[in-house]
Amino acid sequence: MTANGGADGGVTTRCLIADDQAMVREGFAAVLDSQPGLLVVGQAADGADAVRQARQLEPDVVLMDVRMPVMDGLQATRQILNSASPARPRVLMLTTFDLDEYVYKALRAGASGFMLKDATAAELIHAVRVVAAGDALLAPSVTRRLIADFARQPRPGPEFPPTLAALTQRETEVLRLIAHGLSNTEISSTLVIAEQTTKTHVGRILAKLNLRDRAQAVVLAYETGLVTPGESGPARTNLDAGPHS
Repeated sequence: MTANGGADGGVTTRCLIADDQAMVREGFAAVLDSQPGLLVVGQAADGADAVRQARQLEPDVVLMDVRMPVMDGLQATRQILNSASPARPRVLMLTTFDLDEYVYKALRAGASGFMLKDATAAELIHAVRVVAAGDALLAPSVTRRLIADFARQPRPGPEFPPTLAALTQRETEVLRLIAHGLSNTEISSTLVIAEQTTKTHVGRILAKLNLRDRAQAVVLAYETGLVTPGESGPARTNLDAGPHS
């Protein structure tokens, strides 16, 4: 992020929008550019152009359409996040359907979250800010479908640590609750601990397992069998209230 670039003298989150529909790109750009602390530095009409611009412009967040010509959003995400550059951006995938078959693969590729294209302007702004802050974001409907689909997805070779032995018992409990889609506030309530303590546990989990964010933590929890599809989890306060941090 660029320091002292925002209207309030704070940091500016630089955004790159990749979508093959010009109206979508321009609409998202108009919304984001109207907000303090957000700046659209580029627009790409296909995945290959998105990769090129990401390397040239070094954005903080890439809003990536799943289906694009020349190179799809999945392959573009892999190339961007596999870059040797230390300033790798966060990738927020854009999709029209919450049952998109790319969801699982994109999370494995390192995407920080998914947002449906019919999201409101407020939801778009919130999504970019959440992802820029280093959190994962999955629309509740995407999360539910993703979890349900784990049982049916083919299992490629492991890309994550084969064991969770590095975690303490409490950290394992927190990881299980993350996989059930609970926010930090909900985890704190479930375990009867302070929210700052929960945040500390989450940070240690990600560091110990070398994970980018909560999205990858969810994938890992299911792939290692810590949580299984169909397993009942703790009650949510309001599952459809919106994305959780």
